[in-house]
Amino acid sequence: MILGITGVFGSGKTTVARMFARYGYRHINTDLVGHRLLDGGPVKKKIIKEFGTSIIRKGKIDRRKLKDIVFYDHKSLIRLNRIIHPLIIKEIRAVVKSSKNKKIIVDGALLIETRCTGMFDKLIVAKVSKKEQLNRVLRKGKYTIEEIQNILKSQLSQKEKLKYADITLDNSKSLICTKKQVNEIVNRFEG
Repeated sequence: MILGITGVFGSGKTTVARMFARYGYRHINTDLVGHRLLDGGPVKKKIIKEFGTSIIRKGKIDRRKLKDIVFYDHKSLIRLNRIIHPLIIKEIRAVVKSSKNKKIIVDGALLIETRCTGMFDKLIVAKVSKKEQLNRVLRKGKYTIEEIQNILKSQLSQKEKLKYADITLDNSKSLICTKKQVNEIVNRFEG
């Protein structure tokens, strides 16, 4: 069973994916795949060519500097996505194909936007209340309100994402509620 889990920024999709990992699912986090690719030779060169050397710090792409560019300029974000998203998808497909574990959960904010939902047996969309979403993101201390708004503008809305869901998981409440829903989903698949 290959599952995809997506949701808006701050929906807790990675937390949910980790819960599936406790049931033996191999967790593939698209953000981590992207971070690894950013430091790789060919991708790094393409991104430097596109955005200049000002994004380099200590020989690596400074993700904060890159983020400051792309989340304030939609055209820059599109250019970055054209470079990185096909490579992320290619790597995920390769990992899924070569994995001995056939229980896999792929966690990513842009699974729908990148049109890669066809690789999953089921797509789970984690939904969250606006209040809880904002609280979670601000608690991390990494983003300003303006940055959060810009990131959300670059994604489909929660309402739009829910249209693609095979399964909706309400992640607005306690971790206990979320664990219960994950358990119910796993039992449905493996029952």
